Amino acid sequence: MTQVTSQEIALFRSQLADDPIAMETLDLIEDCEGDLEDAAMTLAIKAGQEPEQANSEWLDALAKKWRAVICESEFREELLNSSILEMMAHLKTMPTFPKILATPVLIYVLKQGVNNFCEPLDGIKLEVGSGE
Repeated sequence: MTQVTSQEIALFRSQLADDPIAMETLDLIEDCEGDLEDAAMTLAIKAGQEPEQANSEWLDALAKKWRAVICESEFREELLNSSILEMMAHLKTMPTFPKILATPVLIYVLKQGVNNFCEPLDGIKLEVGSGE
């Protein structure tokens, strides 16, 4: 279980105050006593998705599905500073990303550690870039 503290929720509220969907999501995380996977599963069902895996596995799989986008270098520094505002805006421009799940996915990435989460792609980028 990925636990989000009330202090972390307050930090995200300050960043996302102008985003009503994100604020609703943070309320739900709070209602789930900080259980990020539980809140994400509730949101997924609300969005018409039918998660078949256990809560923690499902959120992890969704985040990994979008890893290439989330780990783009132009947004990585911001994520390393625990700010999700620009990445949220970026994800919302993608028609296939379930927008209601942007907040829990990005919080999940921060809780895993941005560098740890993006590490599998770092090697690929180095290999691709070394031939140029």
